Amino acid sequence: MSYCCGASMVGTKGTLKHYRTQVHNVPLLFCPVCHRVEVHYKVENEYEILAEYAHGDGASEIDFQDYVTEDEDAIFENCVNRESEDAMVIVQRQIDMSLDLLRLAKEMKDEKWESELKRRLAVMSQRRLKIQHNKSGL
Repeated sequence: MSYCCGASMVGTKGTLKHYRTQVHNVPLLFCPVCHRVEVHYKVENEYEILAEYAHGDGASEIDFQDYVTEDEDAIFENCVNRESEDAMVIVQRQIDMSLDLLRLAKEMKDEKWESELKRRLAVMSQRRLKIQHNKSGL
């Protein structure tokens, strides 16, 4: 698992821009709290090589899947959540994990970590309320 802001990062695929070249379908990890995005570590080297070659060839767009045939399930097997899951399920799992970690931070008397987890819980709680609001059609 990859973590950011005390949160487990969510696995997805997306488009990244490398200079003037857009690379589509890149396996990514993103933080549901601060929205940081990074190339999944299992394909980071392949992404760098492909993006450099595509840029060197002057390609404006390239599809990562056409050149790198990693099994998507294997890439994302260590992710707690994937973007394709129901948004409420993702948020609830993130909240549950944060509460477990908060209990641990309190036991360890790690005030900095505890504070970070409380901030993360506040963000996730707001996101859960927004999802509930959108589902109720208000």
